[in-house]
Amino acid sequence: MGAGHDHGGPPPGTTGTAAAAYRGRLRITLAIACTLLVTEAVGAWLTGSLALLADAGHVATDVIGIGMALTAIHFANRPTSARRTFGFARIEILAALLNCLLLLGVGGYILVEAIARLRDPAEVPGGLTIVFGLVGLVLNGISLSLLMRGQKESLNVRGAFLEVLADALGSVAVVVAALVIMLTGWRQADPIASLAIALMIVPRTLKLAKEAVDVLLETAPRDVDLDEVRQHILEVPGVEDLHDLHVWTITSGMPVLSVHVVVDREALDGVGHERILHALQDCLGDHFDVEHCTFQLEPHGHAAHEAGLCH
Repeated sequence: MGAGHDHGGPPPGTTGTAAAAYRGRLRITLAIACTLLVTEAVGAWLTGSLALLADAGHVATDVIGIGMALTAIHFANRPTSARRTFGFARIEILAALLNCLLLLGVGGYILVEAIARLRDPAEVPGGLTIVFGLVGLVLNGISLSLLMRGQKESLNVRGAFLEVLADALGSVAVVVAALVIMLTGWRQADPIASLAIALMIVPRTLKLAKEAVDVLLETAPRDVDLDEVRQHILEVPGVEDLHDLHVWTITSGMPVLSVHVVVDREALDGVGHERILHALQDCLGDHFDVEHCTFQLEPHGHAAHEAGLCH
């Protein structure tokens, strides 16, 4: 007596992830990051600035992280198959999580080096360091503007965005430290700026990691209230009850819902069946932006036959 129904979601045979729309912007950002990496590496070599070296290290992780994000988008948008019914969509979440590990690794390295430099600060030419810091700030600003919108829609893009944001903050810290050294001669400003860079990265990185793990653990999306979803379904004419309600996320922009809906037996004729399915889909699509839904319509008492099979 059960019936499945689906509207919305990606077209058949595709995954159409939210990050795919930002593929071109990520490519531009990758090109900028490569340019900046070479520039800051030369700058760190010429000036001996740890803050500039720290920023160059962040850019190196950018290159790797953005490259991973682009690779993930490529695979995530490949056609589905009989074995992979959602394709490789979730690989974008794995890329976001790997970006977090990269950021935390670089942040830890910078903390260790900065503490060592506090004891024995190096001589840093302020003027030249400021020039390289400003170049980094301008290039990172361009990349941030390219990814600003996408980071709100995709965890994969947000991972790349946080990489670039960390670099932008690093560039600011480099310039400030160089100014302090020029004006006061206080060489500890350079390792302190490095410490600030590392400490600014960690909270954002941990937040992104938590969101990525939530998706992998199939936690309900934060913007979907299950009690409210339940109430809306029960308000559809002909619906008596529901059970086995599950909402999870395949990847950013692809929430999925499945539920068993108990309906009046008279509503299970052809016309009533279709009417309830359309009402349920319209309700969830309009109020909760969950379009990829599967419903099983069943008469009262049918759940007793499913004991131990559904949760």
